Amino acid sequence: MTMPVLQPTWLAASLEDVAPDAEWVDEALAARLARMTYTKRYSEARLGRWAAKQAVAKTMRIESVRDVVIRNAPDGAPETLVRGRLIDAVIAMTDRSDWAVCMVLPGRTRIGCDLEIVEPRSRAFVSDYFTLPEQETVAAADDPAVMANLIWSAKESALKVLRTGLRQDTRTVEVTLLEHTDGEWRGLEVKEQTGRILPGWWLRHNEFVLTCAAEGPIAAPRSLVNPTPLAAAQPSHRWMEQPQRAAGSAVPDPR
Repeated sequence: MTMPVLQPTWLAASLEDVAPDAEWVDEALAARLARMTYTKRYSEARLGRWAAKQAVAKTMRIESVRDVVIRNAPDGAPETLVRGRLIDAVIAMTDRSDWAVCMVLPGRTRIGCDLEIVEPRSRAFVSDYFTLPEQETVAAADDPAVMANLIWSAKESALKVLRTGLRQDTRTVEVTLLEHTDGEWRGLEVKEQTGRILPGWWLRHNEFVLTCAAEGPIAAPRSLVNPTPLAAAQPSHRWMEQPQRAAGSAVPDPR
């Protein structure tokens, strides 16, 4: 009997979307935020948790996002509790330039996602972090900057699936773009040096590239908000207006 292919849900949120009050903030997150003195880390933590709580609540039809707690597992990967119990789903989180994305996949199949902006990548960067076939793909691309950031993003997604992150040599995983599409999503796969294949998807919206990868086959992710706000997103760096904040203060994110 063929098992149905799982489909992740996903949600994108900007710094502007985060509720300025503390009603949605659980106790563990509040304690963590209170210790942060750098606005960038503080803003990213609030934005990432807001996006994740919203994605989980919408996917699982939970009324109060305060009941959703996102914590780090011992290996650093995010995991989710609802009213004190682990949910039967895996989440993946990423943020970049005042935007965050969270994906939710039912069951225990590991998933990773990564959001990047299209920016120049030097030849040294590509040479140091990409395999030879990947370097050739970048060199042959109509837009090398898009291709370099797409490949880098897919590598990051795969390394999140492997629970190693950038502690692992990025050349031990190799990205191949596939021809199949599903709506705005396009297929990709990431091959480990062991030969195992991690299937995934990617899309581009304006200056952003978003990728995902998983342990096994997954359908193209379904946005929980249509159209996704990422479609009209513009990168920003609001933290630069106020680089530091007093630990324990209730200074909101720069708007």
